[in-house]
Amino acid sequence: MEMAAKHPEMAEVPRSVLKGAVRRVLDGRRNKILENGEALTGQDLDPKAIFAAVRAESHAAMTENLTHVINATGVVVHTNLGRSLLSDKAIEHIRAAASGYSNLEFDLATGRRGSRYEIVEDIICEISGAEAAMVVNNNAGAVLLCLDTVAKNREVIVSRGELVEIGGSFRIPDVMSRSGAVLREVGATNRTHPADYQAAINENTGLLLKVHTSNYEIVGFTRSVSLKEMVDLGADAGLPVMEDLGSGTFVDFSKYGLIKEPTVQESVAAGADLVTFSGDKLLGGPQAGVIVGSRAIMDRIKKNPLTRALRIDKLTLAALESTLRAYRDEPAAMEEIPTLYMLTCPMAHIEKKAADLEKALGEIGDPRLRCRVMDSVSRAGGGSLPLQELPTKCVAITVDGIGASRIDQALRGQRPAVIGRIENNEFLFDLRTVRDGEIAGIASKVLSALSSLSFK
Repeated sequence: MEMAAKHPEMAEVPRSVLKGAVRRVLDGRRNKILENGEALTGQDLDPKAIFAAVRAESHAAMTENLTHVINATGVVVHTNLGRSLLSDKAIEHIRAAASGYSNLEFDLATGRRGSRYEIVEDIICEISGAEAAMVVNNNAGAVLLCLDTVAKNREVIVSRGELVEIGGSFRIPDVMSRSGAVLREVGATNRTHPADYQAAINENTGLLLKVHTSNYEIVGFTRSVSLKEMVDLGADAGLPVMEDLGSGTFVDFSKYGLIKEPTVQESVAAGADLVTFSGDKLLGGPQAGVIVGSRAIMDRIKKNPLTRALRIDKLTLAALESTLRAYRDEPAAMEEIPTLYMLTCPMAHIEKKAADLEKALGEIGDPRLRCRVMDSVSRAGGGSLPLQELPTKCVAITVDGIGASRIDQALRGQRPAVIGRIENNEFLFDLRTVRDGEIAGIASKVLSALSSLSFK
């Protein structure tokens, strides 16, 4: 260990990290004897080989776990890859909030304690048309908080066809159970009528809940109760109505040739007492759960002790505020917010990126590498626009004698890793989600990966 610690390459490695690396390398060799009954070879005992192993272990320990990757999957809101990218303005606002003190909970006008929720409440209300708003750490938290406030120990009526499951096997009934509300299912999986809700309403009913099925569609012989119909039912029965939009949006995507998604503004205008939605899906901001609604109910929600456990931090608030402000000018927002731009990106731009990548890969000059530009489809992802196919261009590569799965593994081992997809034993780079400045990086990582690939 002392030899390793004095080596110039290890000068920046903390002693505790180096000690752990040495222990793991030596334990590995001991286990080779004790557990596998194998004899150590000369290579195993060579000081240079041991030092190389210690250096590799130390490097791995010093490398940050959360790291940049290049998304070439074609899934715009990729949950596993961090969902929505933030705009340049949002990133700059985060930097400013992180590098100095801020008025997070300080009212500059009065010099007294303020509320962090007021930082974005006005702009959310301006865009959505709601009376009041607040933000928590994610949409599941937003739903939990609303149910706990409005319907704890009371029945919440939901259509059987809207009992959605989101990522990680997280289900609406589970959230409802944790909130203390009692689930009352009505209707059938494919058809629910206003009369189903009317028949279920009783003296213990606390809320009528509509859940937008943003991550799937039921097609064929179907019937669902519109939000406006539910608002009318709620008014007749004296009950509040809530809609969980899931991946809510401020933009009518049908204007851009995509499938129509209900907007937050439409839900507010329909008369919903509460509307919840995510900040990091179609909205294109950071992970957050946004609640908008009537002032009377929102005041109760803000006083719920759960708000402390679910509250949003200053960096998320900074990113969200900048994202929201962009929506004051929709055409500019479509260009400025990466998620919106990727979803509506002109095909000409995607084709240019594909041509640039094909050229860069061709310049590698490895005779084993073959590539071609092909038509394909991208996806919105993140449980959004489930039926939407986004036309795209991909660059497909094959390597003589090497399977696509090994290419995938080699590219995932690069830093930054390049994440694509496999179709028909070809590895595909979908250019819809590849940013302009990443083309050269992909070519560089393919070159590096090729050097590590050998015939087996």
